Amino acid sequence: MTTETVQRPSADAALPPLVAAGADLERRLAARAAAAGLGAPRVAVVGAADVLRDEDPVTAAHRAAATVHVTADAVLVGPWGGAADEAACGCCLAIRWQRLRTRTEREALETGLASTAAGAWPVLTDYTADAVWSLVQLAGERADGPTGGGSSAAGARTEARTGARAGRVPGGLPRVTRLDLETGLVSTVPLLADPLCPHAPHGPAAPREDFTGFPAARPKPAPDRYRLQAPGDYALPFDALANPVCGVLGAGTWMDVTSPTTAPVAGSVFMRGYAGLTDVTWSGQSHSFAASRDLAFLEGLERYAGTHRRERGGVVTDSYARLGAAALDPRDCGLYAPETYRDDPMIAPFDPERPIPWVRGWSLRDDRPVLVPARLVYYSAGTAADHFVFECSNGCATGSCLEEAVLFGLLELIERDAFLLGWYGDAPLAEIDLGACRSPVLRAMTDRAALCGYDVHAFDNRIDLAVPVVTGLAVRRDGGPGTLAFAAGAAFDPEGAIEAAVSEILTYLPHLPRQVTERPAELAAMAEDFGLVKRLPDHAALFGLPRMAEHVGGYLRPPRVAAAAELYAAWEERRPRGLDLREDVRWLTAEIAAAGCDVIAVDQTTPEQRAMGLRTVCTIAPGLLPIDFGWARQRALTMPRLRTAQRRAGLRPDDLPEAAIRRVPHPFP
Repeated sequence: MTTETVQRPSADAALPPLVAAGADLERRLAARAAAAGLGAPRVAVVGAADVLRDEDPVTAAHRAAATVHVTADAVLVGPWGGAADEAACGCCLAIRWQRLRTRTEREALETGLASTAAGAWPVLTDYTADAVWSLVQLAGERADGPTGGGSSAAGARTEARTGARAGRVPGGLPRVTRLDLETGLVSTVPLLADPLCPHAPHGPAAPREDFTGFPAARPKPAPDRYRLQAPGDYALPFDALANPVCGVLGAGTWMDVTSPTTAPVAGSVFMRGYAGLTDVTWSGQSHSFAASRDLAFLEGLERYAGTHRRERGGVVTDSYARLGAAALDPRDCGLYAPETYRDDPMIAPFDPERPIPWVRGWSLRDDRPVLVPARLVYYSAGTAADHFVFECSNGCATGSCLEEAVLFGLLELIERDAFLLGWYGDAPLAEIDLGACRSPVLRAMTDRAALCGYDVHAFDNRIDLAVPVVTGLAVRRDGGPGTLAFAAGAAFDPEGAIEAAVSEILTYLPHLPRQVTERPAELAAMAEDFGLVKRLPDHAALFGLPRMAEHVGGYLRPPRVAAAAELYAAWEERRPRGLDLREDVRWLTAEIAAAGCDVIAVDQTTPEQRAMGLRTVCTIAPGLLPIDFGWARQRALTMPRLRTAQRRAGLRPDDLPEAAIRRVPHPFP
């Protein structure tokens, strides 16, 4: 080890160790470049400051042009290579890298927590400097190729090696090569440009959907086919979406090969919202790991689009009082009970005079643009001015086009509305005879549940809307922990809705008993005091307690049992069977509008999704009951529809009286 290795120049003595290491490496690489007659690469440091907030222009420009990035445990070389329309820069890399850090690291970087350096680290040996220089040269050689625009190959080679054109020559996605400082292991991963990068745009941006000509004609492959592309048909860049250096959705995925019910593939990433950092998990639960992987990444991309707005601009900040008819009144989507606003310091009543952020949407019912509160669209974002409600992924869906995404978003709204009407309204739901269903897939699913010790039931959960909605219920035979598991599904095809509900149940059965036994005292306290039910996982876990069976008598003792063919005979006669998805969207819009609700779509699609041929939307039907989590935050209990829907459906002659409302937290997972 040389003197250069253990002693940094005195000029760096006052710098934090990571910054000093970066400055030191930049000088040493410059010396090697000079000896080779080449331009020196720029070096930036990642992990010493919060890059998710806008940096000053000088720092951002330096970081964007850097092709070597020093972290506490690795040196990253790149971005290098890549097609012109896939270009990324050092800022993109830094943003993606920071989002993958641990909770402790991110809190320290992003909340201003004090940190103290534990010694001079990283220590960059001469061997490390040589290895980095070799990787820089190799990256330049791999990035060589025809550049277009009249540049010579030699010029492109020099520019790629110095970092001036890194990520701007043909070859698919740009790449980043990681040198592990502890093991010396070298690995290379692809990088997707970040749309919120503060540096100049990295290529021509695809035009944002403005709903001109929407809904458009979308030919279907068959009358009963509503997905225009199968999940496996999308060219998803899996390695760029999940890798430990700069993955968009997380550091990787995992499979549960021990699951007795499905073949799960899942991943997770921390996303910052109004409640701090939240571990957002995305998963696919199908009958093969390959199919589950496709579904998992599609769900991850959907949540990536729905948690935060991923493009700059396009937000209007004003008060509802000033916007008037141009905007959706958020009160139509439901508010919490007055005592919730009184007791919960995280929220405040909606004030129509207070300016809040709005995004552009489209009313399908009225065929006009409408402004929608951003709080109702991007469910992990928000400001102190618009914290009148906590939204979740209600009505968010992804498809190959806006029409497909809207259709499935509206089906989800109908599913959750019906589930809550059935639960809180204690509606009499007919049980579906699963033995009479034709689907071999359904039979296989119920057999797998039986092997886990559960009997599966399904119920026709339609109230006043015609679309098939099915609630599924798995009951543990021995009455032990994990006693009850609920789920729901909605589809134009009744057996498709049944399969969706049962499939969803199967994803929870292997884990529910453990989730109950890990927190018995906490759940027992919730059963005594529903006010302790505060988070999404609490709802399903609570009904894993055997004692909660006393609240589900209507499901355990249904008024009747009938075959799906009998229950849905009238629906089969009136269901839309056209060959244009646009007509299905229009039919569904009319069905919801007849219940007194507008139908609004907001395009959430991110630039990354557009490049993959995906569209994600948030659909909103003001007046339908939205799903909420936390007993104090139940908008459904305050909304008129809970009291009127059964009368409208002919299930009772009058509005639902207050005494008939089942005031027990819903079991929706």
